[in-house]
Amino acid sequence: MNIAIDVYYTATGAKCVGVLFNWLDEVAVETIITFVSPVDEYVPGQFYKRELPCILAVLEKMKLTSLDAIIIDGYVYTDNQLSYGLGGHLWEKLDEKVPVIGIAKTKFMGNDKTVVPVTRGGSKVPLYVSAIGVDVADAADKVKNMSGAHRIPTILKELDKRTKE
Repeated sequence: MNIAIDVYYTATGAKCVGVLFNWLDEVAVETIITFVSPVDEYVPGQFYKRELPCILAVLEKMKLTSLDAIIIDGYVYTDNQLSYGLGGHLWEKLDEKVPVIGIAKTKFMGNDKTVVPVTRGGSKVPLYVSAIGVDVADAADKVKNMSGAHRIPTILKELDKRTKE
């Protein structure tokens, strides 16, 4: 089982949502919702400090040993020298026990050797997949084959929708 986690910030805190799923699922097996307040202010270059407590709040509600991977909206590495982004910091915080896969919608300058661009559906605009604890090519293949006919897999679209509700 995998979990994809997304966070939506409000004026007073954050809504944190995780969906449990198997790679080919169209519908989440389970949804976990929690709220975190207060949250740190956004600091350029240190986004993980704001987002990480929110992701951990979702993960506290489950057994980590039941997970094959954690999928986040963002990058594992911020550059080709393997400096950690959100995914790397999460991996480290979890004592390197659960693989983390980052799926980013926008290209990040300077980390082209740590990501695999994945095009899906009829889109010419790729998703950018990075990973730690699992082979990045394998992670990219799994993302490419997720359910859904469009650029964003169905499970991740549903996650985004539930996060913003």
